[in-house]
Amino acid sequence: MNHALQTAMAEAGETAESLAAQTGVDPKTAARWISPGRVPQPRRRAKLAALLGRDVGDLWPDVLKRREPQWLREWVDWEREALAIRWFEHAWVPGLLQTEAYARATLTGEALTMAEVDDVVASRIDRQAILRRERPPLLIAVVHELVLYQSAYGDRSLMREQVAHLAACAVLPSVQVLVVPQDVGMYPGLGGGFIVAELPDGEQVAHIDSQVRAQIVNGTPDVVTLNRRWERIRSEALSRQQSLDLIRKAAGSWT
Repeated sequence: MNHALQTAMAEAGETAESLAAQTGVDPKTAARWISPGRVPQPRRRAKLAALLGRDVGDLWPDVLKRREPQWLREWVDWEREALAIRWFEHAWVPGLLQTEAYARATLTGEALTMAEVDDVVASRIDRQAILRRERPPLLIAVVHELVLYQSAYGDRSLMREQVAHLAACAVLPSVQVLVVPQDVGMYPGLGGGFIVAELPDGEQVAHIDSQVRAQIVNGTPDVVTLNRRWERIRSEALSRQQSLDLIRKAAGSWT
């Protein structure tokens, strides 16, 4: 419970409904702001703080200690609010399903200091808390089979831990992990990974991978294109149980 926000609302005579009306969101969304880890999007935080006569740092102190890059923060805020997340990866295990060691390995060779690597890894692991909430979002992750066998610089124990962790996540009620088998050949996923998140107000936003800075998209035509591509990719994947069997087999291969 965000007691600071709850107290500020009571002292200002505001309710979730009244704040929703003044910030243009659904009352259910406003009500969730009181829950732990639920932080309004940046454009709304400042307005809420002003309405309640408080500083942003007083209501959401964690936002001042955020470790993810500035450009990624809008996406992380959307990710926290999402009711459903559809995530496709052709080359990596999705970030929400990575172990700390695997996350660190993905940054090997990047032009980052050790402190910066620590911050990126910590941010990525912290984001996984949404899967442990009382009401987590539905996460449907589709990965190519090669992801399960991609060596992490020869560290077999790291990959054994990661693929076993992926199998453990795949049996969570709110998580589905589907695998596109190697023998599919050419398919739309070769264009690269992306994520589409569905927000409480029905809006859909997307994160598109890149060799440099990922692209954050909330324009309807682009999201429609990604949704169409998602359906074509998902149609190539195995069933949930078949995928789980394949993941467990891959985990055993790293022993």
